[in-house]
Amino acid sequence: MTDASSPFVAGRSALESLGVSGIAADPPGSARSFPDGGAWRLEIPSVEGPRAMAAVIEAAAEWEVPVHRVSQGSGVTMLTDGEITAMVQTAEETGIELCLFARPGANWDIGGAHASAAGSVSARSRGGAQLAAGVAEAERAAGLGVRSLLVADEGLLWVLHRLRCRGDLPADLQLKVSVMAAPANPAALRVHELLGADTVNVPSDLTLHQLAELRASSPVALDFYVEAPDNIGGFVRHHEIAEIIRAAAPVYVKFGLRNAPDVYPSGEHLGATVVASARERVRRARIGLDVLARTPAPPKMSPLGERGQPAASRFELPVATGAAG
Repeated sequence: MTDASSPFVAGRSALESLGVSGIAADPPGSARSFPDGGAWRLEIPSVEGPRAMAAVIEAAAEWEVPVHRVSQGSGVTMLTDGEITAMVQTAEETGIELCLFARPGANWDIGGAHASAAGSVSARSRGGAQLAAGVAEAERAAGLGVRSLLVADEGLLWVLHRLRCRGDLPADLQLKVSVMAAPANPAALRVHELLGADTVNVPSDLTLHQLAELRASSPVALDFYVEAPDNIGGFVRHHEIAEIIRAAAPVYVKFGLRNAPDVYPSGEHLGATVVASARERVRRARIGLDVLARTPAPPKMSPLGERGQPAASRFELPVATGAAG
């Protein structure tokens, strides 16, 4: 749990000693935590297959980086059953949560609205065919042992949650909202929670005050890019990592990679780039953790292997009724 009463920004005392004072405008700290008492967990994104996952694990040992979750962006569609099974086995052996993207989305479809200047549907499911495809990929992944899925469409989120409640998908399946569908205000975050989200990736350009606003509205865990890929802004906020955790806990801190190519969908033709980028994301995480370690009384990390989430509220499910007589 974070200390909501004692905000601290590294370097502030030195500035004040020189007469350069800030204003009393720190956002309130979060009093929430994961069920294990931790304020934060660490995620490495864009882990696109078994080779990339092996590279992350090797680099994590080399750089002494604790990894709670890895996520993949190319989608269940772009992995063979054998590749998914290998990643699930590695996840079980290491205690790392594996999250795969349930695609396809509009940005891979024939329509052009995703590229329009206004009204873009981004990576959301376009039409019933893509919605059904997302459900099929969720069923396939769950059948192979995957227990964490990434979604970028509110409709798909709701459908998968309903299937989970009904027992068609495993009860312990977690649903994570992608940054491609990121809520940017407290009411929107609350809606994602009510639709079935267990963790929600919020925009990486939110201020600390805006993060605190989101946190005040919902207990659901947030996901936040401390370093964001270029296609979602390219923000590098390592210097704010302690304050991000303080305002947003419980939060997954994610380390993307600025100035790196977009590799979705991945494959052998991009293998060397994917592996090198995966290793560098871990090194970036080490840099972020070093900044965090230099903060007096850094916030508590969740133990490795923990995946429990805060209790969330959901929309009430309709009561089934028989046909009218």
